[in-house]
Amino acid sequence: MSYRPAQGAGRPQQYGGPPNDPFNQPQQQPGQYPFPGGFQPGRGPPSQQYYDDGSDMGDHSESRHYHDGQGMYDPYGRRDTDTESELDVYGNRYTPSTESLNIGPGLPSDGSTPTFHDYGPTGSHEPYPAWSAERQIPLSKEEIEDIFLDLTQKFGFQRDSMRNQFDFLMHLLDSRASRMSPNQALLTLHADYIGGQHANYRRWYFAAQLDLDDAIGQSNNPGLNRLKSVKKNGPRTGGEKSLESAINRWRQAMNNMSQYDRLRQIALFLLCWGEAAQVRFVPECLCFIFKCADDYYRSPECQNRIDPVPEGLYLRSIVKPLYKFIRDQGYEVVDGKFVRRERDHYQIIGYDDVNQLFWYPEGIARITLSDKTRLVDIPPAQRFMKFDKIDWNRAFFKTYFEKRTYFQLLVHFNRIWVIHIAVYWFYTAYNSPRVYRRKDNNDKPTAAMQWSATGLGGAVATLIMIGATLAEFAFIPTTWNNTSHLTRRLIFLLVTLGLTAAPTVYIALYENPREKSNLPLILGIVQFFISVIATILFGLMPSGRMFGDRVAGKARKYLASQTFTASYPALDRKARTASVMLWVLIFGCKFVESYFFLTLSFRDPISVMVGMMIQGCEDRFFGSALCSKQAAFALTIMYVMDLILFFLDTFLWYVIWNTVFSIGRSFALGLSIWTPWRDIFTRLPKRIYAKLLATGDMEVKYKPKVLVSQIWNAIIISMYREHLLSIEHVQKLLYHQVQNEDGRRTLRAPPFFISQGDRGYRGEFFPPGSEAERRISFFAQSLTTTIPEPLPVDAMPTFTVLTPHYSEKILLSLREIIREEDLNTRVTQLEYLKQLHPVEWDNFVTDTKILAEESINPNGAPLHGSDEKSGGRADDIPFYTIGFKSSAPEFTLRTRIWASLRAQTLYRTVSGFMNYSKAIKLLYRVENPEVVQLFGGNTDKLERELERMARRKFKFLVSMQRYSKFNKEEMENAEFLLRAYPDLQIAYLDEEPSKKDGGETRLFSALIDGHSEFVPETGKRRPKFRIELPGNPILGDGKSDNQNHAIIFYRGEYLQLVDANQDNYLEECLKIRNVLGEFEQFNMSGQSPYAQWGHQEFAKPPVAIVGAREYIFSENIGILGDVAAGKEQTFGTLSARAWAWMGGKLHYGHPDFLNATFMNTRGGVSKAQKGLHLNEDIFAGMTAFARGGRIKHSEYYQCGKGRDLGFGTILNFQTKIGTGMGEQVLSREYYYLGSQLPMDRFLTFYYGHPGFQVNNILVIISMRVFMLSLVFLGTLNKMLVICQYNSKGQFVGGQPGCYNLVPVFDWIRRCIISIFLVFFIAFIPLFLQELTERGSGSALIRLGKHFLSLSPVFEVFSTQIYAHSILNNLSFGGARYIATGRGFATTRLPFSILYSRFAGPSIYLGMRTLVMLLYATMTIWMPHLIYFWISVSSLCIAPFVFNPHQFSLMDFIIDYREYLRWMSRGNSRSHSNSWIGYCRLSRTSITGYKKKRLGHPSEKMGSDVPRAAWRNIIFSEIVSPIVQATILTIAYMFVGSFPDTNGNIRPSPLIRIAVIAVGPLVWNAAVLLVLFFTSVFLGPMLSTVCVKFGSVIAVIAHVLALLGMIGFFEFLWFLERWDASHAVLGIIAIMAIQRAIIKVFISVLLSREFKHDETNRAWWTGKWYGRNLGNHIMSQPVREFGVKILELSLWSGDFILGHILLFILTPATLIPYIDKMHSTLLFWLRPSKQIRPHLFTMKQRKQRRMIALKYGLIYLLVFAVFAAMLVGPVIFRETLDLRCPFCDLL
Repeated sequence: MSYRPAQGAGRPQQYGGPPNDPFNQPQQQPGQYPFPGGFQPGRGPPSQQYYDDGSDMGDHSESRHYHDGQGMYDPYGRRDTDTESELDVYGNRYTPSTESLNIGPGLPSDGSTPTFHDYGPTGSHEPYPAWSAERQIPLSKEEIEDIFLDLTQKFGFQRDSMRNQFDFLMHLLDSRASRMSPNQALLTLHADYIGGQHANYRRWYFAAQLDLDDAIGQSNNPGLNRLKSVKKNGPRTGGEKSLESAINRWRQAMNNMSQYDRLRQIALFLLCWGEAAQVRFVPECLCFIFKCADDYYRSPECQNRIDPVPEGLYLRSIVKPLYKFIRDQGYEVVDGKFVRRERDHYQIIGYDDVNQLFWYPEGIARITLSDKTRLVDIPPAQRFMKFDKIDWNRAFFKTYFEKRTYFQLLVHFNRIWVIHIAVYWFYTAYNSPRVYRRKDNNDKPTAAMQWSATGLGGAVATLIMIGATLAEFAFIPTTWNNTSHLTRRLIFLLVTLGLTAAPTVYIALYENPREKSNLPLILGIVQFFISVIATILFGLMPSGRMFGDRVAGKARKYLASQTFTASYPALDRKARTASVMLWVLIFGCKFVESYFFLTLSFRDPISVMVGMMIQGCEDRFFGSALCSKQAAFALTIMYVMDLILFFLDTFLWYVIWNTVFSIGRSFALGLSIWTPWRDIFTRLPKRIYAKLLATGDMEVKYKPKVLVSQIWNAIIISMYREHLLSIEHVQKLLYHQVQNEDGRRTLRAPPFFISQGDRGYRGEFFPPGSEAERRISFFAQSLTTTIPEPLPVDAMPTFTVLTPHYSEKILLSLREIIREEDLNTRVTQLEYLKQLHPVEWDNFVTDTKILAEESINPNGAPLHGSDEKSGGRADDIPFYTIGFKSSAPEFTLRTRIWASLRAQTLYRTVSGFMNYSKAIKLLYRVENPEVVQLFGGNTDKLERELERMARRKFKFLVSMQRYSKFNKEEMENAEFLLRAYPDLQIAYLDEEPSKKDGGETRLFSALIDGHSEFVPETGKRRPKFRIELPGNPILGDGKSDNQNHAIIFYRGEYLQLVDANQDNYLEECLKIRNVLGEFEQFNMSGQSPYAQWGHQEFAKPPVAIVGAREYIFSENIGILGDVAAGKEQTFGTLSARAWAWMGGKLHYGHPDFLNATFMNTRGGVSKAQKGLHLNEDIFAGMTAFARGGRIKHSEYYQCGKGRDLGFGTILNFQTKIGTGMGEQVLSREYYYLGSQLPMDRFLTFYYGHPGFQVNNILVIISMRVFMLSLVFLGTLNKMLVICQYNSKGQFVGGQPGCYNLVPVFDWIRRCIISIFLVFFIAFIPLFLQELTERGSGSALIRLGKHFLSLSPVFEVFSTQIYAHSILNNLSFGGARYIATGRGFATTRLPFSILYSRFAGPSIYLGMRTLVMLLYATMTIWMPHLIYFWISVSSLCIAPFVFNPHQFSLMDFIIDYREYLRWMSRGNSRSHSNSWIGYCRLSRTSITGYKKKRLGHPSEKMGSDVPRAAWRNIIFSEIVSPIVQATILTIAYMFVGSFPDTNGNIRPSPLIRIAVIAVGPLVWNAAVLLVLFFTSVFLGPMLSTVCVKFGSVIAVIAHVLALLGMIGFFEFLWFLERWDASHAVLGIIAIMAIQRAIIKVFISVLLSREFKHDETNRAWWTGKWYGRNLGNHIMSQPVREFGVKILELSLWSGDFILGHILLFILTPATLIPYIDKMHSTLLFWLRPSKQIRPHLFTMKQRKQRRMIALKYGLIYLLVFAVFAAMLVGPVIFRETLDLRCPFCDLL
């Protein structure tokens, strides 16, 4: 059985394929529908229920016109294959407006598409087959068209929007009616959109109390006035007032409605939604618009109207005013351009604020017209026509203040703080009796005092709650009566505080141990138990349910809050039990372990340190007041450290138990290789038949084996066409037809299935460890689980895959893959890909050679004749090198496609997800053999029938935001996509200049596909639909807006959201029907959702999101790719499995499936406020969850996903996640979830989402606090005599005046072990996940590779990046979408770039911590500290360790040259890559920029950054640095407060440290003053002679500043009499003081920065004129003087720090073969497979050698100077004892 190799590098069909390819097989069309026609009621006139007159909706007599027109074909696509483009039903009736289409009136409408010709025995094809006349449909297609036309005339919708929504609705009806009767399809659709119990519209209607509004008649005063107006209308029965009776009345009204009216309501809703643009993000506002439109439509005024209203009226009068309000909140016009306003979220009335106005009757009552009439005072039927007169500016206001403050964490997560801090207090207070001992009671506390002091934990819990409640007042507006519950709660909390704190005051003041009164003891015990009850209450009860239950309260005023923020879907009993059990186990283990391991081990240090007074110390200013209490300071820091470890413990137990539960769940689902089904391959054919094929209703004329063989062969051949398998492997894996003994043909199963009992055979069938093996293994394993049964293909629902695209690569160009990016890149993309995928490259080359031979010699004769062997191999070199020999486009394109399918390109995504089309065709053909027979061998007709079915059931929509602005190459690539996949649809933004001068550009949402014709005049494709927008739709971070503008073009019931760096596979696509079955809508009840009893069958909360697994296809690309893949495996699979089961899965990552109707009636698939909704998808998950949607997770389906591969790009991604989490913390969603979720689900939400980031922050804080405690304990150990004990723990005599610190040193060891465990536990989930899915060998190898590749170093660093980004965001904001890199990280980045990128986030902190660790090591050495040396060093050196070829010696020296140049550039002329630029940029997050002046060339460099708000930075930039500096100064003063060797009291260490810390700044100021006058007077004259005058002055200043800093350090060391540890402690204190001075100066005294760097150059050159400084010409020199003082200090610090880092890295560069070893660790490529060094010309090599020689000598010289300054004093300390009278004062 021979095959002709695939002629395409990848999956596109246009290159042909093997003749046996199942996709090229003849196929056929379905026969009759399996469903009998449903009940058909007589079509009478429209229902009178909602009409004041009986006017019909339009005359149907013209329906004959709709099918006369001939459409046009796409010049490329095959004819009559376009099924999704139905007839242009409006073409002959209306001429599309030339204004909206920009074409002449005579041309056919842009939506014209071919009519269906009779191409088969079944006759003409309907575009919507399930909605055809023979199926007893309630309304014909023509009647539905009439409804749309009538609504368009009445409301002024755009015609293209009408056509789009008509097609949208027909696809929905066709999708539903294919699995139920058309009547039921329409009924359930109406229930989903308008009237069902889960319809958002119905829920809003009752939440906003509009049932009262409508019941009253003409008195339409909502809110408080409403009940008064009810009384005026006569008495009402209690039943009428009740919500239940109102809901029953609603249901009856819906039940009585005719199908005609139901369809009209759906059509009106869709038309309103289709043009709503940004208003789609505010769903309840859209509901209000629809309600007003529906009321208006039913009025006599509307029905009697004859003339149609102008097209576009709805857009102009309804949508545009709302759009403008939303846009103007964030943007203002400056010089005719829109510029972002300098507002933070709490000053912007965002989408959520706009939306919440419509939740409450009081909000709707605020809507007033321009004449100040309230809209609600107008009768409902007339409101819609008044919309253009509404003054929206007066209606909207903030409903929640997203203030940037750490108090957000307190409010949302108060239960977390209560549980931890209060329990920690109970534990620690009980074990710290010496703290509250009584002198008159033998130094012991009384029993009453012990009960009472421990019981203060309740007061602590109450104080936390009081703080949270007071902070909550700041986040909620007091405009409505919504703070009454907060006031009641506050009063209750103050009473509780009295009960839990007052007894302690009484006992402390009035208890007398000599009196035998029991009252204090009783008080103490009662106080303790009240405290325990209060702690349990505050720890378990959501604050939103105290005093005014917003979740379950029966009062009508809470209904909106319940509906939109707390409609959490209930868990079934098993899941809820598991959820509660999980947290009982976690906290049970945590409280036991924390008590015995943390608290009891802390008891001895407390007992020895409480009351320890240090003797013999004296300070000149403070006496012994400070130094004697050094032990108390140390103990306080230790208490804080223990509290942080108490928090970290919980996360540790969460990780352990969550992993255990998840893995237990995977065993229950049958997903683990450890489950009994080891023979997963042997049983695979049976499972394919049972689980993937809808064989239930099929007559089995064929053996299952025949059907399965077609599926299996298709999978194998698809892998062959993707070059994963060679022809030899394919032969062993296919089903073959063979003749048996009696001569009949039979199917032989592949030996693969039979031989799997013996695992030794595996290597014969696949290349070992290959992608094919992984895919087949997962496919086989996934079918062992329980999965929903599939429906027949023609009955399955329609779905759409939606991919947003901005500027991601579509297809790699030849130049990109065969040439190196730059000199720092050592490899071409193609070379690298060949190394990563050697087997696939060989298969590709084999194919290409056969193709090439066929193209040269089509007869098939041998090409080389007898000489083939001698010349063949040499001739093949071009094939193996670049994949082609001939540069003909068809060959180069193959190589481009091969590379693109292995990189992160849109082409890979499209080709992968287009496998759905192939899968649907394959399944349809296999399950309907009679279709194949029907066409009798006519393969063309069969293929058309299969394509028609695939198009009907599946759409792929790419939202290419920039399509109309693509450059030539991008446009060619997009066009290639459309030709390769004609059914691919592209939505894009089209622009049309304004007809009037100075008018706004008009924007349109347009849709094209591969069948769209070209317009000869423009050469562009004519859009099928082109719908005008109210303005620029990109108001947020881009992605969500991009999705929103394209969402109107999706089709069907479900959406799969996919990123432009994903992939999919045929075998996974075959499971699509099973995955869609997870939405539980395949077998919907046949009852009416509105019937008396039938509606109860629709009561279950709908499934909103079905999560899917992701396979990170970059996992084999070295350590960083694998780390990213591992995180996805643990977060996206292991954790998601447990969360979904226990109702805690909120986020939806891609490629999850969405219930499109559910999501789009609730604000869309993502949220879009700029900055706030940076992680737009997570908010969609939270919205779905809070509004009653269930979120599931499917284990058996997975897509491919690319992840960032370089150190920098991974950290960019983590920064985006971290800043996004900072924004989430500010959001109202977190407020609602945190204050309303029941405890177990709250904990799952917290630890699964924000808790992970809070844990990262606490890990870093724990490291810093621990270092601080080590410094304080080090000072004690250094200066005091420590008591010695023998090995039995007995005190050794003869130690007068010693201090017992031995228990403290034990505590240090335990702390280090705790912190180590916290880091180490992070690896457990990945190990166990790998263990269960791939076996113990794979798990151990993967873990080993991680540790050998220094993955822990990366983990420490990334923890700091997470922590820094979230804290930075909470202080400064500035969250923005970071486009993460998707290329291969093979480029060596220069030292200066890595330093400037990571100094602020990590290196500075690492170096400060490292110096503290150095002091600790010098004073209290223990082996445990080695772990800390590794961890802390990671913060400094990780960026360089993971930099490719960092340790190549030649590059290292050339790098040093670039570093020196970076440090010195930018003073004579502007330079984008310079230290001065980095320095200015790093402070702008605080100072902000002066407003941008358009047109100035150097202002293009930075985006606008507003000045940080004062209250945001007061803690992080002012209070925190000052506190740190004070604490470290106290530590230094303690060391200096002991007498010297002669017994003399030393001068005050405070003066010494002040002189050394401030001295360099004063020195800088003096140098700068001298140089300023020099440059001002000499600069203008000398700059004509010396062009680099400014640079010379700058060099002098910087060198002097460096010398000053080094000089003061040496002076300090001298003053400390060359005591190294004292000098190190002095440096610690000096760094903290200088950091505090600089931060306070920048925060308090600096005005905003200019965008340009003119002032910097003016300072050095002396030329201040002509610098565009305007009014600032006088103030700028003074400001620049202050700035320059700081800059010189910072520059000196960076110069020294940079060199220290280089010195640390240098030893590694001297190891032989280090570059090869390092590359092996990074890329996991064997040395033989590694990338060759860069090839240089002779001249370049010589040049590089000269640079290396010159700068190598400079580097050695600098190293020698640094070494001399450190080593010299140590060697010559005796001879350097100089006399210095001034020094004696210091």
